[in-house]
Amino acid sequence: MRHISYTLQPMNPQEVIISQDLERDLSAAIQRVRPDRLFVLTDTTTREVCWPVVASFQCLAAAEVITIGATDEAKTLETLASVWTALGEGGATRHSMLINLGGGMVTDLGGFAASTFKRGIAYINVPTTLLAMVDASVGGKTGINFRGLKNEIGVFNAAGTVLLDTQFLRTLDSKNLRSGYAEMIKHGLISSDEHLAELLCFDLDYVDYAALLPLVGTSVNIKERIVREDPHEHGIRKALNLGHTAGHAFESLAMAEGRTVLHGYAVAWGLVCELYLSATRCGFPPERLHQVRQFVRQTYGTFDFDCHAYDRLYDLMTHDKKNTAGHINFTLLAAVGDIRINQNATREDIFEMLDYYREG
Repeated sequence: MRHISYTLQPMNPQEVIISQDLERDLSAAIQRVRPDRLFVLTDTTTREVCWPVVASFQCLAAAEVITIGATDEAKTLETLASVWTALGEGGATRHSMLINLGGGMVTDLGGFAASTFKRGIAYINVPTTLLAMVDASVGGKTGINFRGLKNEIGVFNAAGTVLLDTQFLRTLDSKNLRSGYAEMIKHGLISSDEHLAELLCFDLDYVDYAALLPLVGTSVNIKERIVREDPHEHGIRKALNLGHTAGHAFESLAMAEGRTVLHGYAVAWGLVCELYLSATRCGFPPERLHQVRQFVRQTYGTFDFDCHAYDRLYDLMTHDKKNTAGHINFTLLAAVGDIRINQNATREDIFEMLDYYREG
């Protein structure tokens, strides 16, 4: 078992554990808080697939299970209110605890619910998807979508403990595994050529879970290191936004058009766009751009849109939380691991980027 501890100030201390004994580690995490009441948040999928893995744990014998809708379409104010209501009707107090058992939607919304109910109760994340393990559950970002915009409302407040148990990865279908893997590709791009090469060579058609585990560990370490240095995203934590300005726009457009896409797929497509900007604005090597573009096309396909969607995509990017003084901000790269935050792009730059994505 590997323990990684760090403190995000002024957020709560957070312990991240790659667990070899989930019942033991979850029991210990609960006992450190000694809550008066215990609640477990699941969505309809994790209630069916993942709750049976932990339902017999003695430490959860008195827990009340709250179940919400699955997929990012349920990450709404209405769903958040339903969790607050369930907590209140279940007798939760400021001394209670919420355990989020699920993917990124559950850990985001559940973390926000816990952070705001009674002005904040303790919570634990038990991520069950690759995306949640390497990204959403770690680092203290919580929130919901609002008015068609991704993660528009939320707070920084880290879970007291994050327990990573890779047995849950075996419950994922190929699309959800690939969705999480896109965030790992992003971590490779902001770290080193060696790690990126490992990731681009991994066979996602025939997954070797034993070989995947150390890659997950490295990916989590990369995010932790950055979050520890900049917990509230004033500086280097913006490196983690690579691919997300364009990616969130794709994701929001797809949601508005009733063809919801998985977050990681949108990020993968966004990586292609923003590496193109990196090449034209910062000198990112064209051969690396081509290599990543080919991997993304083979692994994630393409997002279908035409030039009539450019204005809408541009408008969605103007609402990105990273923007300052009316400028659309991107995180770009001069090379793998050579990060350039707060890079502005004009409307013409962005339309050219979208041209490249569609035609390149």
